[in-house]
Amino acid sequence: MWIYEKKLQYPVNIRNGDLRMAKYLITQYGGPDGELAAALRYQTQRYTMPTGKSKALLTDIATEEMAHLEVIATMVYQLMRNASIEEIKAAGLGGYYADHDKALFYVNGDGVPWTAAYIQAKGDPIADLHEDMAAEQKARATYEWLINLTDDPCVKDPLRFLREREVVHFQRFGEALMDVQECLDRKKFY
Repeated sequence: MWIYEKKLQYPVNIRNGDLRMAKYLITQYGGPDGELAAALRYQTQRYTMPTGKSKALLTDIATEEMAHLEVIATMVYQLMRNASIEEIKAAGLGGYYADHDKALFYVNGDGVPWTAAYIQAKGDPIADLHEDMAAEQKARATYEWLINLTDDPCVKDPLRFLREREVVHFQRFGEALMDVQECLDRKKFY
């Protein structure tokens, strides 16, 4: 069980609308390397981890990814909130609007809905942790590219925070991989 503190993990205070940026950002909401995919991947993989430390780490990071999902949702909402229908159409979001109005929905930047095909739980802790490290690197790269797509410091600031968290998660998964490998290499005496 979790305790939910009703505030964002990192503050988001975007003052200016930017529909193009909202369209780009939504990939971290429902895209293949986004926060939803990460949270669900880790939440599922934790069950086959062989150590309490690795199970706890996947649970903790999965929970934090849900907090990141909330940050991204807030950013997209703030970027779109005052947009007119004409602005929405001009930004190429007419189809999205027709299906969802300005509501958040799990899609990538091209409007393709989230799918479970984005994630994997192999059941092999070594394979799963390597996949998790790769997922964090892909998310970090996506955040780098999103930062490059905006000049707005109010957008860049939370993106930089999220990028840094991906780096930390990659490091923690590396530590978990060593822990799991040591556990699996130990001789079992019965």
